[in-house]
Amino acid sequence: MATGFDLENFLEMLAAERGAAENTLAGYRRDLEDFSDFLGRKKLADAHTDDLSAYLGDLNRRGFAETSQARRLSALKQFYKFLYSEGSREDDPTRTLSAPKKRAGLPKVLSLEDVDRLIETARAATATTHKSTAARLRAHRMYTLIEVLYATGLRVSELVALPVSAAQRDARLIEIRGKGGKERLVPLSPPAQAAMKDFVALRSAEGAYENSPWLFPSHGGSGHLTRQHFGRDLKDLAIAAGLDAGKVSPHVLRHAFASHLLQNGADLRVVQQLLGHADISTTQIYTHVLDERLRELVESAHPLARK
Repeated sequence: MATGFDLENFLEMLAAERGAAENTLAGYRRDLEDFSDFLGRKKLADAHTDDLSAYLGDLNRRGFAETSQARRLSALKQFYKFLYSEGSREDDPTRTLSAPKKRAGLPKVLSLEDVDRLIETARAATATTHKSTAARLRAHRMYTLIEVLYATGLRVSELVALPVSAAQRDARLIEIRGKGGKERLVPLSPPAQAAMKDFVALRSAEGAYENSPWLFPSHGGSGHLTRQHFGRDLKDLAIAAGLDAGKVSPHVLRHAFASHLLQNGADLRVVQQLLGHADISTTQIYTHVLDERLRELVESAHPLARK
């Protein structure tokens, strides 16, 4: 294991000038000694850019996560910048190297069965006997929210701010004003349409929120249900449905809407339009769904695959 005079000077500088803690110094030492071991007989201070690139490739082959690779590269950059500033090198071999980009995590997606359980649990709650009118209204509101969200894939901010007029028109499409004031048309499923109309009719029959312009009104400052309130109610519904509440949120249901459409043959551009994404690159987080569907198609339809 190579340490070297330059490495010790570097660690001493970190401790003296930057006040680095013992754990931090130990981490730098491990990272730099690992690179030194990779170099073999070549001295740490004599490494070239090609050596560093090869080392990063080796880290990748060894299964290091992007964050771990980036940390190693950061340690190397600081080390060689130190050598350059001290005059021990005439160049910085890390100058043109960049950390690997972190892959975008795949969105959490509920299965069709999970969504069905949520919807059925919410629907069942509307049919039970409630202690008060307010409790009955809350149950119907929750059922309407989840039906509309899964039917449309709306952003939660768009969902809670729907106007009551959206339920008063006999229309299969509703107009949504999304980010940047851009408008789009989103189709409504028959169950979502029925839930909206039933909720508004119940409100009217109970004399609640008669003059509110919002589909999901509240007594708060905005006049409509807040994103946070809906999020909390959705967690409670998930628990009632026997699901992990930590894996259920309004945004997860939006992802489920998009993923289930793609699984059933929808075009990525259509999903982009329905979600209100300005750029197709944002929608491409769902390409893993398309990849899986293509794989299944090849395995089921290709004559060689059947052999």
